[in-house]
Amino acid sequence: MTDSLTRQSEYWNRQAEDFHRIYSRDKPWLSGLLDRVFRRDMYERFAFAMAASEPVTGRTFLDVGCGSGVYALELARRGAAQVTGLDIAEEMLRLCRQAAAAENLDGRCAFAHSDLLEFGPDALFDVTLGIGLFDYIADPGPVLRRMRAITRDRVILSFPRLGTWRAPVRRLRLSLRGCEVHFYTRRRVERLLADARLHVHTLERVGKLYCVVATLAAAAD
Repeated sequence: MTDSLTRQSEYWNRQAEDFHRIYSRDKPWLSGLLDRVFRRDMYERFAFAMAASEPVTGRTFLDVGCGSGVYALELARRGAAQVTGLDIAEEMLRLCRQAAAAENLDGRCAFAHSDLLEFGPDALFDVTLGIGLFDYIADPGPVLRRMRAITRDRVILSFPRLGTWRAPVRRLRLSLRGCEVHFYTRRRVERLLADARLHVHTLERVGKLYCVVATLAAAAD
C-alpha cells in the first residue's frame, strides 16, 4: 500500500463510526436535520445510484470504496445475486460485516480489504460502483481503466465538483485532518472517462457533485 493509501486508511479507520452515523436514522433530531441540509448531496447521490443500478435482481455488483456498506447492503436487500465491497479501512469493513450478518445478508455480501488495483476477481461484475471514491484518488485513470476491465455492463460514479463554495472549505477541513481530497470539472470527468474507454450514458449535476453512468465504449459503438 502506498503512503497516500496508508494515510487514507488511517483516516477512515478513525472516521468509520462517524461516517456510518450520517446515513443512520438512529440519531438526535437536530443531527438528522443538519445532515439533511448540509449533506443533502450524499442522500441524492444514493438515490441516483440506486436508480442507475436497476435492474438489481439476480445481478452481481462491485462497490469500490464501500465504506460502512450503505450501498452494498441496499443492493443485497433489493435482490442482487452477489455484492462485493472493497475498502482500504478495516474498521469500515467491520461495520459492513456486522450489518450484513445482522440482516442475514452475509450469504450474498462479501467484503475485502483491498485497493482496486490489487484486487483480482474470479469473474466480471455486472455493475461497478465508485461513489464517494474519486474524492480521495489523486490519479483516477488507472482506477477507471481497472473498473472497465472487470465490469460487464456499466459503472456508476460520483465526482465532487470544482468551483463550488464547499470545495475550498472541504479541502481545508480534510487537509487539517491529514486527508487529501480532489475536485473535478465536467470537462475533466469527460476526458477521464474517454481515456478509460468508457461511454457516458448519463452525466448529471447532483448538488455539488457530478454523478455518472458509463458503459463500456465498445458495447456502445
